[in-house]
Amino acid sequence: MPDADARAFAARRESAVAGIAATAVALGISELLAGILPGGRSLVEAVGDSVIDVVPGWLERAAIALLGTADKPVLIVGILLVSMLVGAGLGLLARRSVALASIGLALFAVLGVAAALGDERSAAWAVVTSGVGGAVAGIAALTLLMRAAPAPVKSRQETAPGEAGAGRRGFLQLVAVAAAVAGAAAAAGRWVTSSQRVEELRSVLRLPTPATPAPPAPPEAELALAGLTPLFTDNDEFFRIDTALSIPQVDPEQWSLEISGMVERPFTLTYEDLLAMPQVESDITLACVSNEVGGNLVGNARWQGVPLRTILEQAGVQEGATQLLSRSVDGFTAGFPVALAMEDGPLVALGMNGEPLPTVHGFPARLVVPGLYGYVSATKWLSAIELTTFEAEAGYWIPRGWSREGPIKTQSRIDVPPTASVLKPGRQAIAGVAWAPTRGIEAVEISIDEGPWQEVTLAASLDVDTWRQWFYEWDATPGPHWISVRASDGLGETQTDERAPVAPDGATGHHRVQVRVVD
Repeated sequence: MPDADARAFAARRESAVAGIAATAVALGISELLAGILPGGRSLVEAVGDSVIDVVPGWLERAAIALLGTADKPVLIVGILLVSMLVGAGLGLLARRSVALASIGLALFAVLGVAAALGDERSAAWAVVTSGVGGAVAGIAALTLLMRAAPAPVKSRQETAPGEAGAGRRGFLQLVAVAAAVAGAAAAAGRWVTSSQRVEELRSVLRLPTPATPAPPAPPEAELALAGLTPLFTDNDEFFRIDTALSIPQVDPEQWSLEISGMVERPFTLTYEDLLAMPQVESDITLACVSNEVGGNLVGNARWQGVPLRTILEQAGVQEGATQLLSRSVDGFTAGFPVALAMEDGPLVALGMNGEPLPTVHGFPARLVVPGLYGYVSATKWLSAIELTTFEAEAGYWIPRGWSREGPIKTQSRIDVPPTASVLKPGRQAIAGVAWAPTRGIEAVEISIDEGPWQEVTLAASLDVDTWRQWFYEWDATPGPHWISVRASDGLGETQTDERAPVAPDGATGHHRVQVRVVD
């Protein structure tokens, strides 16, 4: 009996492995076909997008708080793990009936196809083809693997010398081949769907000279201090928080921006149309509503683009329109008041820090709106602008528990010294940044060990829409110390010390770091 139990367990294990390998082949082939076929869509990512759309708002907030920018890769890994578990179950089912397991694998593919068909970026024929191709490949792999799996019924006496070992080796070799095929196919699909064409087009683009350039940043606006956040954030260091599991690859030659809704003259702009319009440069700090007190989901860049007001004036906004609702190519939406859209600051941005928008930050065009958190304004991969009302439609995040309006709150952060630093007694630098876009920073103060607030030295202001660096020279004494910071905006309002979470409209409270001064 023990031998029989062991053989039965081994048979179940090998069946589960066969199911996992077959599922991996199905996923890999579907990824390859999605990459090769025009209008193809990764079924794994499509399922991930569907998950994002249906999970409760509190769970999304928790994921961002816990994982930050790693939330989407973790979701993809989770989907793959669930897929492998399903594959193991199908493998066990195949012990009884390969036909039933094959039907199960086909139904599993149907789920991915259904999710991808809901994506407006995909072509139905390409999605169905990749799903069918993946399912056929998976079924073929499952059939071969189950035929190669060692038979579980033989006793030790019934098995010829070396027969079981040879059978198992052959099975494992087939599993290895299946895994290699799955990995190579998935990698090839990813490579094909990479940003090669879009990046090639982007690399040869040259932004027009702005009609209204931003003045050069004065030297006194940036403090030379190690560890202090630079005045301008490099493009590859700029934070990314959005709902896109994969970065949309948008061909600027095929792209257009539709202006519709409550306007007198609906029209469509091409990328060339926008390049031909008078451009302006603006220095603007953007912040994510998910940025915790002291967090790094904030960045400053020099943006180039067309004033949003210019486009809206061309369309003729109708009386009664209260909301500008923008839409991304992947279906994301964000809305903010029309009154703000008609101010000088908002841009349909085409450039970032002197180059065309990086793909990851919205190429070919995005919205940049000073003073508003990105969840209500900063639509990347922009495809449409609709003038409407707040009652008629809500942006993506609003039904998920976030506030309808999202003005950026006054915040300040200590960069130097980082928390848990061990310092020497004597003169030590305390420095950081503070921001209150559209209002500017008027003053920054620090407090040591909850003592009196002391005003710091501010770098020159670049613009009211940008953050401002600050510096304080501290005579450090031995022992543990808490350092706190607060800022006051250009309206004279000092940031509150009341701690509040990021939901529903942005975190509040003073940033604090703890250091230890040792002789």
